[in-house]
Amino acid sequence: MPEHPIEGLMKTAMENIKEMVDVNTVVGDPVESPDGTVIIPISRVSFGFGAGGGEFESSGKDEGGNRDQQAPFFGGGSGAGVSVQPVGFLVVGNGQVRLLPVDNNAIVDRIIEVAPQFISQIQSIFKKDRPPAGAAGTTTASPID
Repeated sequence: MPEHPIEGLMKTAMENIKEMVDVNTVVGDPVESPDGTVIIPISRVSFGFGAGGGEFESSGKDEGGNRDQQAPFFGGGSGAGVSVQPVGFLVVGNGQVRLLPVDNNAIVDRIIEVAPQFISQIQSIFKKDRPPAGAAGTTTASPID
């Protein structure tokens, strides 16, 4: 059975999308900085696809006034759209892996990421200022008579 014309349209559009969208579009090529840190761009890829068409019968007549016996006419089209949005950068270096987001909520994400480190630093400051309980040289205040 011969291929319907809409199948050819869809196949062509899908092959072109396949060429545009691959794993290298989502996870970009790594870039190494002079200090040895490796930075990998991460993106979000979205795409949409649509195709349609219809067959139309010939309304023409031949020279003898008889209806043409031609195959129906086909009219159709297809389209696709691709959107690539940067999400962040994966930073690998100094013995750690971090994701640096690109979006507007980066400040909130950064605060959440740094909160445990901040709390441990505050705790260590208070532990240094306070002498241990029952340590030598500590005096207790007595009321003045």
